Amino acid sequence: MPLPKAELHLHIEGTLEPELAFELAARNGVRLPYGDTDELRKAYQFEDLQSFLNLYYELMAVLRTEQDVADLANAYLARAAAQGVRHAEIFFDPQAHTKRGVELGTVVEGLWRALGSSEAEHGVSTRLIMCFLRDDSAESAMETLRAAEPYLDRITGVGLDSAEVGHPPVKFREVYEAAAALGLRRVAHAGEEGPPAYITEALDVLGVERVDHGLRCMEDPALVERLVRERVPLTLCPLSNVRLRTVDVLADHPLPAMLDAGLMCTVNSDDPAYFGGYVGDNFDAVRSALGLSEDRLRELARNSFVASFLEDDEERRERYLAEVEAYEFP
Repeated sequence: MPLPKAELHLHIEGTLEPELAFELAARNGVRLPYGDTDELRKAYQFEDLQSFLNLYYELMAVLRTEQDVADLANAYLARAAAQGVRHAEIFFDPQAHTKRGVELGTVVEGLWRALGSSEAEHGVSTRLIMCFLRDDSAESAMETLRAAEPYLDRITGVGLDSAEVGHPPVKFREVYEAAAALGLRRVAHAGEEGPPAYITEALDVLGVERVDHGLRCMEDPALVERLVRERVPLTLCPLSNVRLRTVDVLADHPLPAMLDAGLMCTVNSDDPAYFGGYVGDNFDAVRSALGLSEDRLRELARNSFVASFLEDDEERRERYLAEVEAYEFP
């Protein structure tokens, strides 16, 4: 049995495995520009974030119906459960679907087919976080938020993802203010490829409660001190960082130094179908490459539940934390 954990940084569209991509393409009459799954897997060699995003959006063309989205989410939940995930806070990108003619309701209803039965089917509790594409306009983000209002009983929070450089958090000040007024939790990608200043801006301008990635905070000691003092969680994705060349090799990842500094780090998978592993694989990889002790691994698991948006169910959070403390490493 793997170490119990929560996953807080997971793009559901990034869980599209080549086999399911071809299955959905056949179902929907979509022609993929790859001969087979092996050829597609060879395309998963990325120079940077943008080269990944190009393929990520291209493959999304196979997602057309509620059933497609439900199949995608159920496949993720089954894999996540097998790797010890007890709670998942799942990102989705409405604009990436609506701009290709798939309605927001189709995506939310499809996700809910899987998430609504996730505890019974997989033993995984869930929350849903709607992300805005930062390389799209602030106006489009606001339109997306307004379109999502009928579904807010199923959406816990908002996030900000896609190409970071050149799209500072301040661009989305108004939509985050509107989201806060609707009672939505707020997170944002910051400090992955963008500078530490983007992390500060996400905190001060967007009012985020968690920072997704955030590893470049280590370049700014005053920012590190603030993140430690305010107990701001960071949702790190180590295998993603290597695949997207943010870190050259996993042995160079700053995770140990970040933990030593007192930062509330969590380990997550980001887009696992593309980056070589789900969250349990990320835990195994950092344990091996970085020599993390059992105490450190338990700290990462504990942090994941502390950082979760489970304020509406503290009894559940305490139950999950007790599982972490009781866990015996093999």
